[in-house]
Amino acid sequence: MVGIIIASHGEFANGILQSGAMIFGEQENVKAVTLMPSEGPDDVKAKMKEAIASFENQDEVLFLVDLWGGTPFNQANSLFEEHKDKWAIVAGMNLPMLIEAYASRFSMETAHEIAAHISGTAKEGVRIRPEELEPAEAAPVAAEGNQPTGAIPEGTVLGDGHIKFVLTRVDSRLLHGQVATAWTKTTGPNRIIVVSDAVAKDDLRKRLIEQAAPPGVKANVIPIDKMIEISKDPRFGNTKALLLFENPEDVLRAVEGGVDIKEVNVGSMAHSVGKVVVSKVLSMGQEDVDTFEKLKAKGINFDVRKVPNDSKDNMDEILNKAKNELKNA
Repeated sequence: MVGIIIASHGEFANGILQSGAMIFGEQENVKAVTLMPSEGPDDVKAKMKEAIASFENQDEVLFLVDLWGGTPFNQANSLFEEHKDKWAIVAGMNLPMLIEAYASRFSMETAHEIAAHISGTAKEGVRIRPEELEPAEAAPVAAEGNQPTGAIPEGTVLGDGHIKFVLTRVDSRLLHGQVATAWTKTTGPNRIIVVSDAVAKDDLRKRLIEQAAPPGVKANVIPIDKMIEISKDPRFGNTKALLLFENPEDVLRAVEGGVDIKEVNVGSMAHSVGKVVVSKVLSMGQEDVDTFEKLKAKGINFDVRKVPNDSKDNMDEILNKAKNELKNA
């Protein structure tokens, strides 16, 4: 796996490393290197050497630095000179760039490949609202998902006529950073569908969710009955959908309506009155427990983890803990 050095003036590198972990999970073979006010070039270079020495594969190293021509860049460049056939440096670091670098390590084996790939994502991550302030050449990217495509005649069969569910997730926060980046990169949908009667009636939340879609993926908010209808419509045969539900009760309604869900990723369930905390990110009430039991009885499997890099928790153990906590509450 390609090793990554995140280097910056001040604590920026540590901060973006922490942000990346929140969204994509903790990463191996990634180190932050900071240049503090009391330090000089030699200190930064020594930190970089120490970090590289800790990597499993020291042949492939990617430097992500904050500023072209700054001390972190210059010291990375001095090390790079002896390894330019395999190492790479990308300046102008931002969070989309870092997340894309993490995701690329699953499919790309060289620092050169990843460096060439992530610059586009870094640029796409810089967007402006209101959209009319975007530079002319960037405006189409911001508006891409809103371009009309024309109605497909009813009865048309696209692909094999069956919508593909690349991920079905229960997440009370719905579409946020971990979904828009980590899970989207891992599962490769071309459409994110938030399935919620409540959100479908809230024009502001709908608009914010649609605007939060990552580049190249369209986001929609629809009620549960509409999801049931779409799942049986052959016009969606070319759709690879990532489904987001606020709670397991809505998932059960969809399954009972005929939506062919095989597995549910349980990612985040917020705490509220009547619920007990069963993990750092999951709180459940009795209705949640009963609903998960009903889904289990229907043959649904559970993938309990916040981000793709997390290890999977055991759903049976979580449900048993919830039952005991609720009994003693």
